[in-house]
This record gives sequence, structure tokens and C-alpha cells, in this order.
Amino acid sequence: MQPYEPQPQHPAGRQADPYTQQAGWAHAQDAPAAPYGQPYPATSYPAAPPDSYLAAPHQYGRYPGAPIPPGVPPQAQPRGLAPFGMPARHSWEIPLLVLVIVLTVLAYLIALLLLATGNFDQYVIAFAAAPLLLWFGRGVNYATQRVNGVKMSPTQFPEGYQLVVEAAARFGMTKAPDAYVVLGNGQINAFASGHGFRRYVVVYSDLFEIGGAAREPDALAFIIGHEVGHIAAGHTSYWRQLGMFLVPFLPVVGSSLIRSQEYTADNHGYCHRHTGAPAAMGTLAGGKYLNTLVGFDEMADRAAMEKDFFIWAVNALSSHPVLTWRMWALRDRSRHGKLFWRPSPPAGAVTPPPGGYPSAYGRIPASPPKPVA
Repeated sequence: MQPYEPQPQHPAGRQADPYTQQAGWAHAQDAPAAPYGQPYPATSYPAAPPDSYLAAPHQYGRYPGAPIPPGVPPQAQPRGLAPFGMPARHSWEIPLLVLVIVLTVLAYLIALLLLATGNFDQYVIAFAAAPLLLWFGRGVNYATQRVNGVKMSPTQFPEGYQLVVEAAARFGMTKAPDAYVVLGNGQINAFASGHGFRRYVVVYSDLFEIGGAAREPDALAFIIGHEVGHIAAGHTSYWRQLGMFLVPFLPVVGSSLIRSQEYTADNHGYCHRHTGAPAAMGTLAGGKYLNTLVGFDEMADRAAMEKDFFIWAVNALSSHPVLTWRMWALRDRSRHGKLFWRPSPPAGAVTPPPGGYPSAYGRIPASPPKPVA
């Protein structure tokens, strides 16, 4: 198996996109990016789709066509689940956040009351000192990236740097966050955090190839959009994290709040580069070498078929939506991702499709680095 065997070329000279043959994952029309910090020019985008397209639910299993960005700045559009306009916040995020903050405040008050009555248990002291501990931990984490990570810039990992700047502008942020590449040692991961007034994104090196180019640039764009989305949605705020300090001690409720935030970040990643969703999920499922062999629709359809108590429990206790449910949510953009109960297809939906699922086996699993469109 030759991991770097050349792939078919696009007629215009670019390498062929392996997802253009899958119904529902067509490329949005190319549009020039606005300079960072400047508003998007109205001429950068084609006309918005008709209202009937926005109102009608998407067909189960396949997109009816390629979404078209709006003809006005994305920041001026209402929030939604489509790739145009601004990304929506998951419907359960704010209710769960309010509940967790209320419980956390009560826990703080109880800890202070116990201290006042002479109870100096180490856990009580640690919880009462949560504001200081959180501040210190965030500072140490940020310093670790600054002294050990490779900071993305126009000369170091310029591809990732450009994606971070574009995502920040896409979400209406006034300043692009710092971005670092750290040694992945085979792990596929990325995260966002902050300290003080600074926000930053960390991407593991395995999402890049030799020379700083991405193996699947659309997938990398989706992942970076997801992480910048955490920042844009306020998930990295010190005060928010302080209010969520009780999350690890709240089974189901705490993890459900974190899952809702991941769905919100997925909505941001989808708005930034919706064509990267299949490759990003394939990378999480099969790794960076076998991601193109993962049948996105075949795996997403299993979300409605895999069912029992333990399936529910695994999802309910997980900090991220299980992959099959997450893929379903990224494919069905007519509703928010399922948080507690497995998704179910609309009446009359056919699963699997007639003739079976398309297979990628027989193709070279590892494509060489490709340029960002």
C-alpha cells in the first residue's frame, strides 16, 4: 500500500475532492475571504437561497443540494443550522447551563458554611478555593502552550493559521485567537481554552503532514472552526468555567451540558467548512490514514439502529456525543443534535439506501496533502 500515491486531479488542476461523489456533501461556491477584522463585502457571496429551502426540512440521509452562502455578511444573518448565516447554539445548552450554575453556587455556599463551622476537610477547602485553583490551572495550561507549542503564524503552519483567522472573522470575532501545534504522538485531538483576556486553540500535530500541510484540509478547517466556535460561543470564559466547576460531580447532567456545547461547536465548524464534516468525523472514527474509508452515511444511519440501555448510558455519561449520533446531527441539519434519546428517521425513510452503501475500499486510504480551496 503506497500512502502517497497521487490521486486523480481536478480538471482545473486541483486534486479531486473524494466527497464530491457522495450526495449531500457538495462544495459551497468559492468566495474570496474578507481581510481579517474587516466586514465581509456583500459581493463576496452569491444570492441567498429561497426561503422555501430554509423552511423545508432536509431529506433524510442526503442533502438535496449544495447550500449557497448569503449575499450579505454572515454576521447579519439569523442563527441557524445551515452553513450560511451564523451558527446556532444547541437548544439544551442554556437551560442546562443555568441548572449547573445554580447547583454550583449552592455547592460554593455549602463549602463556605462548612468552613465557617470549623469543617476543614481537604475537599471542602479545595472547593472553597475553586476560583483560585481554576485561575492557576488556566494560567499553567496557557504557559505550557506558549513555551512548548509551535505558534501558528504566516511562516509556521500557515495553512492552519489562515484557517484560524478565517474562522474568527466568519464568527464575527474582533480578534483571532492564538493557535498552537503540539506533539500528538498518534492522537487526533484539538482543544480551545483561555487565560485572562487571551484565548487560544491547540491542534495536535497528527492533523498536519510534513511541511505543515493538512492531509485533509477540509477536515482540518472543520476542526479548527469547531475549536474557534468554542471561543466564539463563550465556552472558554473563566466565569463560565467557574460556574461549571461542579460538572465533574454531576453525572448525566454535567456531561449533558458538555455534550450540548460540543454540538454548538460542531455547528460552528459546519458553518466554517461544511464540506469537511465527513472527513473530520471519519478521522475521529478511523484515524488520519483510514478516514477516507469510513462510510459517513453508513455509520450515521446506525445512530437510529443501535439501541439498548447501555447505548443510552454510554452517551449519557460521555463528554462528547457518541460518533454515530454526532454524524447524524451533522447530516440532518433540520434539527439540533440529539442529547438524550437516539435519533429516529422520518416516516418512510429508507435505511439502507437501495443498492447498498457506496464503498471506498480499494482506494488508496491515505491521500497526500492537498491545498486548501
